[in-house]
Amino acid sequence: MGAGQPGRMIVAKVGSSTLVDADGAPDKAFIGRLCDQIAQLVSEGDRVVLVSSGAAAAGFRRLGLPSRPHDKPRAQACAAAGQAALTEIYAEALEGHHVPCGQVLLTRDDVMARTGYLNVRNTFDALLELGAVPVVNENDTVSPTEFDFGDNDMLGAIVSVIVGADLYVILSDIDGLHTADPRKDPGAPLVRRIERVDSSVLAMAGGAGSLVGTGGMASKVRAGRAMITAGIPLVVCQGRMDDVLVRVAHGEELGTRFERAGGRSHEAPRKLWIGLASVPLGTVVVDAGAERALTERGASLLPVGVTSVSGAFEPGDVVSVVSQDGELLARGIARYSSTELDKARGLRLDVIARFYPERAGQPAIHRDELLVF
Repeated sequence: MGAGQPGRMIVAKVGSSTLVDADGAPDKAFIGRLCDQIAQLVSEGDRVVLVSSGAAAAGFRRLGLPSRPHDKPRAQACAAAGQAALTEIYAEALEGHHVPCGQVLLTRDDVMARTGYLNVRNTFDALLELGAVPVVNENDTVSPTEFDFGDNDMLGAIVSVIVGADLYVILSDIDGLHTADPRKDPGAPLVRRIERVDSSVLAMAGGAGSLVGTGGMASKVRAGRAMITAGIPLVVCQGRMDDVLVRVAHGEELGTRFERAGGRSHEAPRKLWIGLASVPLGTVVVDAGAERALTERGASLLPVGVTSVSGAFEPGDVVSVVSQDGELLARGIARYSSTELDKARGLRLDVIARFYPERAGQPAIHRDELLVF
């Protein structure tokens, strides 16, 4: 992407550890600089969506608590107290550039149903057409645990898919993915580019390292895997570096870039919705032959290649497909219940048809409803 290229869709995500100051309050000076960069990109013809953490981190100070609580009700109360103040700060900073903003609060339940997913997309489209910057966060005040996005890195990935982003930038408190934790091994080199997230890449990532954030490099790598699949470049970089968002958008090589070889994906939006937005209700383990058929030939998953089934699901539910080594290979819509598939695993379709006539000729997951990572 070169400077001045019009019409790009850019999603930027900023985490709590980058957003707040040493006292746990929103850093207004930093937010002002971030909004300066957003306004510059908008003036160049780009559309920008901002995914912002920080509501709960800001809220616990407002409620007089010494630290961010870990129990769900009090954490939700902190989010409620902090969300309004945080949005006001963004609105005031952007207003100085005559750029309006609109708050979008999401739960995973909002995007799991196809109709809800499309409605969310229409809301984004309308805000962007009106020249506004959507400011997005998880609706922590009402989101039940089982429908959490887990972290805002993945929320940003899902938003990137919804709006059809050309670039997703995670503004972090570290400069990217290193071969080892740089806080423990300062000499660990920065990994500049990742085209496939495998077990070696996952091994480089650690857990959450901040007292106010919920993510960590592991969550960024998971988001990177999703963006590689979707064909949307993701850059993880140091968020407080001068003009970092503009520099990355203009093509400067900063941080770690997750990008599939060969450019954008041609995956159907429905497949991306299945694989990224929906919550899997079970797991299917496949043998080496099925793994090759899925990853190399784009085939449907047949029951004969299934070695084990876990979870409780019905036909139409989303399940994860993993290898014998535990690597996530794909997600898709099951055409069998967990009970049926557990009985049918390892069997050919003609055998299955004898005791499940209604499943005659049916794969476990059809390739048109399967997103392979």
